[in-house]
Amino acid sequence: MSTVPSDVVVVGGGVAGLSAATFTSRHGLNTQVVDAGESILRRNAHLENFPGFPTGVNARQLLDLLGEQAEEAGATRREATVTGVTRTDDGFAVETAAGDRYRTEYVVAATKNEVGYLDGVDGVGVIERGKAFVDVDERGRTGVEGLYAAGRLAEKPHQAIVCAGHGAEVGVTILEDDDRPFYHDWVTPEGYFTDRGRDLPPGCEEIDAEERRAREDASLDVMRERFAEPHPDEQETHPSLEE
Repeated sequence: MSTVPSDVVVVGGGVAGLSAATFTSRHGLNTQVVDAGESILRRNAHLENFPGFPTGVNARQLLDLLGEQAEEAGATRREATVTGVTRTDDGFAVETAAGDRYRTEYVVAATKNEVGYLDGVDGVGVIERGKAFVDVDERGRTGVEGLYAAGRLAEKPHQAIVCAGHGAEVGVTILEDDDRPFYHDWVTPEGYFTDRGRDLPPGCEEIDAEERRAREDASLDVMRERFAEPHPDEQETHPSLEE
């Protein structure tokens, strides 16, 4: 059995998990996203209410882009089903059906309504309302230090933007709990802070006009490529409708 050391393991690769991973990895925490590939977004025919897309967006395309964004930030994504999380002396051990094992300080549970893999962790509050949810405070913290829940699993509404926002909040909460210097995740024009006699705040970056143009050009290239043709994956159906 291989053991992968990390700072954060995110269980679930939907919008909540990927948003959390983007923030933790951008700010220096070794982040692993372990995803069984079961995000409910893959069943969405056309996502109509995600900000920035006035005529909607292909949900599978959005999910792919979120995954690539997390990777660009430094996260590692692995396709596997997590079967168990247990406490250790210095954090948690996360095991998968394939026999892989992760050693980590923080765990983010972001698996919609699947909670069986948390059975081995004492102190997790599970709420049963026809479906299972994890009891958390307003920032996504569970009753177990170092264990968080994000998105639908934390009783957030089904809307993708709500779950994405909560995932981001959980990511920032981990940064705060880890005592990582953090102000804004903000890229500003050159001199925005320093020309006013201010030190560059933690988590901020100043870039000059040439770098801004380079980043904008790269962004436009990706958008042109990714939205030039329909997404190749078919919409998934609810399991109860499959033959």
